[in-house]
Amino acid sequence: MTALGKLVRTTAFKLTLVYLVVFAAFAASLLGYFAWNTRRLITEQITETVDAEIRGLAEQYNQGGIRRLVLIIERRSRQPGSSLYLVTTPTGEGLAGNVGSLEPGVLDAAGWREAAYRRHEETAEAAEHVALMRVFVLPGGFRLLVGRDIIERERVRDVIAQAARWSIALVIVLGLAGGFFVTRRVLKRVDAMTDTTQTIMTGDLGGRLPVAGTGDELDRLASHLNAMLARIETLMHGLKQVSDNIAHDLKTPLTRLRNRCEAALRNARGEADYRAALEATIEESDELIRTFNALLMIARAESGQARENMDTVDAAEIVQGVVELYEPLAEENGVTLRGETPAPALVRGNRELLSQALANLIDNAIKYAKPQAPTEAAPREIVVATQGEADRVLLSVADRGPGIPEADRGRVVERFFRLEQSRSEPGSGLGLSLVSAVARLHGGELGFEDNRPGLKAVLALPRATSPDRERTG
Repeated sequence: MTALGKLVRTTAFKLTLVYLVVFAAFAASLLGYFAWNTRRLITEQITETVDAEIRGLAEQYNQGGIRRLVLIIERRSRQPGSSLYLVTTPTGEGLAGNVGSLEPGVLDAAGWREAAYRRHEETAEAAEHVALMRVFVLPGGFRLLVGRDIIERERVRDVIAQAARWSIALVIVLGLAGGFFVTRRVLKRVDAMTDTTQTIMTGDLGGRLPVAGTGDELDRLASHLNAMLARIETLMHGLKQVSDNIAHDLKTPLTRLRNRCEAALRNARGEADYRAALEATIEESDELIRTFNALLMIARAESGQARENMDTVDAAEIVQGVVELYEPLAEENGVTLRGETPAPALVRGNRELLSQALANLIDNAIKYAKPQAPTEAAPREIVVATQGEADRVLLSVADRGPGIPEADRGRVVERFFRLEQSRSEPGSGLGLSLVSAVARLHGGELGFEDNRPGLKAVLALPRATSPDRERTG
């Protein structure tokens, strides 16, 4: 397709043509109304002038008879730029005036009409003129004709018609030029977007649509698409990372599981040995199942499927329930677990996912904040709290453990990522990834702060309107 063909097929050019037709029709209608109104005003002026002259001449006739009327008509007829005058006898014989010839039948009846005429001084070969005339029947059957040439009205009409033709032609030329300019500019930006999308379709997810900075609809579209592409790139990068991590991190337990089965087949001496091997295999399988369940839960949270089961829940109630559940485990590990929920904290979310996210944070805190030696005197404490902040609710889990280096706080939410000091502890490296996915699902975020000493994990969620306020609103 040629460049011109692409231009005329664009929506911008078609819209320009529509606006051009509408504007040209409006301009033509406006000029037409102006021409009609001007014609009407000139006609009214002519009729008023002729009526005034006829009234004056009829009065002169009443006062001095036909002789006086003829003298007045003769005098007025000789004046430059005079009106048309004609006085005839009842039989149609001309007595005075400057009209040499008229269309047949003009004098037959009284009233207004437009008719062709020639003046006395014009030859028969001269072109006829058109005038607006009024025929008035005087007492005694004499006829009086007074009229005005309408050449001025025709000149005004011709001037307006010529102006209309040039104006519409100028509108069409400028409109087409503007349409080509605007369409070319829009098409250039669309072509740039198309080239970028073709680059992205080849596999380069780092490509972004150009933004001109004008803030128009194309810029807004490009900005939203760029945000979508950035999200897709992040998800694809995460998928690749997960695939790589699964290939590396799950290969070891699967290999260990296979080796244990081979060792049992090769070295087992009796039922007790087989039972021990089966129990170890089941334990290893349960760990793998937990890993895959965590991956599925993360995928469910990131896909947004859990939004269907969201409701207004009290985060303080969730904190109390999870703290009660983990208190025995905390005591076994020599840690004091305490909840601080001074007031209800309403959020809109999925109770199951929020409880799981909070449980992961508490489980991590217990795992890494427990005393490292039996002789350690100072008790370790974990505080789980809710706090209102403007339009957000903060769920925090603060411990007194080793914490997370600031440089690694952005990476601990990646799937299968584990710090060096935590590799000795059981786990898959998916706990914080799940918490981060749950936070994004609820429109919140997961952050980490220094608890001096220890770590404070903060889950920030948007505050929900209370049911009572919703009913009264």
